[in-house]
Amino acid sequence: MSEKTLKIAVIGLGARSALATKALGPEQNCELVAAVEPSPKAKERLAQRIGLEVPIFSSVEELRDIPLDAAFVTSPDDTHAQVTIELLNRGVAVYLEKPLAIKLEDATAILQTAYRTKTPLYLGHNMRHMQVVRGLKRIIDEGLIGPVKAIWCRHFVGSGGDFYFKDWHAQREHVGGLLLQKAAHDIDVMHWLANGHATRVVGMGGLTLYGDLEARGGQGDKLMPEWHSLKNWPPRTQTGLADQIDVEDLSMMLMELNNGVFCSYQQCHYTPDYWRNYTVIGEAGRAENFGDGEGGVIRVWNQRRYYSAQGDLEFPIEGDANGHDDADQLTVNEFLDFVRYGTPTDTNPLGAWWAVAAGLGATDSIRQGNQPVAIDELPAELCEYFLQGQPGPR
Repeated sequence: MSEKTLKIAVIGLGARSALATKALGPEQNCELVAAVEPSPKAKERLAQRIGLEVPIFSSVEELRDIPLDAAFVTSPDDTHAQVTIELLNRGVAVYLEKPLAIKLEDATAILQTAYRTKTPLYLGHNMRHMQVVRGLKRIIDEGLIGPVKAIWCRHFVGSGGDFYFKDWHAQREHVGGLLLQKAAHDIDVMHWLANGHATRVVGMGGLTLYGDLEARGGQGDKLMPEWHSLKNWPPRTQTGLADQIDVEDLSMMLMELNNGVFCSYQQCHYTPDYWRNYTVIGEAGRAENFGDGEGGVIRVWNQRRYYSAQGDLEFPIEGDANGHDDADQLTVNEFLDFVRYGTPTDTNPLGAWWAVAAGLGATDSIRQGNQPVAIDELPAELCEYFLQGQPGPR
């Protein structure tokens, strides 16, 4: 008997909606049957981002009479909870682009719905499939630096002005803050590498540059790839910024994890270069990446010495030549196997919840005078369910 063709939909035809096309190769055996997009440019966006003609609806509620097996939710962050809960209640498996939600109560409600309905929920934390992260994890798992004690991450968001300050990403009401929207990936990575999650956080930062610029007006109905350019430099020459900007463009946070590991994260949205640098410190050495894609390297220092730029061991970062695209394809493949066969996944909704909790906590800390924020635990039954890989009927 041939394998069932999965009927899928894409919710939101913005910059990340092309993710759904990675489920449409001949080996995936999926059929895109619907799209949801309220914009008047929905048909044009469907052609640009997906390249197929399918029925377009203005809301997820209108899909109720459309047979669906799975959906890719790539709509704005503040819609994630409402859209995902609607789909899960229908029994539609969900691939949800990070972050899980922009409010902790909404993030919890999504997990509770997936738990109650036993509907597969997958979070698009694709960095767990990036080779720089998997390389660091192998180094840790092989004991080359001993038990992890600390992780530091510096994130140079060189395209920050284009990516986050010209549309809805610039407003708290839509993203909460960029320590959630942008840092959710890195918080999740540090949690995964450290095998723990934050229980206490403190943040510091502010709107230090883009808030001063008067070249506003936004970008209308255009999508980010249409206005992004490396020529938009230096930052104070940016034009077409969002009329309302109230998220931080420079931020940092400290985390204490439940297993005693300490983590730090720094994010800047006006550096000239764009990459992430992780330093993982263990009891018997440290590892650090130089470049975060194809052509970069991870170096390990595990012998006592004075300054040495080369370290003691070097591992090339192989793969990710296409950046986000390679990891995206791996996450989509993992999602489809999870939906069809219940195959274990490297991403986890529980990890996504902890990333949201830490990011929101640090954002609250920034906005409340840099006071430490404690993070509550989820109910035990939710933790057990998602740690076990969402056991239950498929």
